[in-house]
Amino acid sequence: MAKQEFPGWHGTTIIGVRKGGKVVIAGDGQVSLGQTVIKGTARKVRRIAPGGHQVICGFAGSTADAFTLLERLEKKLEATPGQLARASVELAKDWRTDKYLQKLEAMLIVSDGKELLVITGAGDVLEPEHDVTAIGSGGNYALAAGRAMMETDLSAEDVARKSMAIAADICVYTNGNLTVETIG
Repeated sequence: MAKQEFPGWHGTTIIGVRKGGKVVIAGDGQVSLGQTVIKGTARKVRRIAPGGHQVICGFAGSTADAFTLLERLEKKLEATPGQLARASVELAKDWRTDKYLQKLEAMLIVSDGKELLVITGAGDVLEPEHDVTAIGSGGNYALAAGRAMMETDLSAEDVARKSMAIAADICVYTNGNLTVETIG
């Protein structure tokens, strides 16, 4: 069997929702090694504050790789204060072209309260069309649920929480122990 290109992507669920002037990023706490749950309370959503500008980030994939990328993003944001899109593009360019960074297996959802972006190792910086985005093994389940709930009166946080609950019911690599960060 051929090795999957990015096997670390199949072990978590992260969702980002922008609604009502707020952005929420939520992630589950399960860490799996193969078919074994190693930990159920990991924090895969974090707040960073480079230069005093608040940014929330969620990651799927290898934890060490994601932390390396978050550190790089923080440095890019310090160089371009208040310009999340520009810092994200610079990170994606480095990630795509740097021999060391190319080996990193993770994806990020980031927001400063205005922008909501997904950053990938393929050099992509994507803004969702429907103000909902999700990554990880349960990402498609959470994304579908979130899109379905966007037209309701639910808040951004409620959409994120309910979407994550649906993903946790379907995806064996996702649990209901959530970390939720709000900005905006």
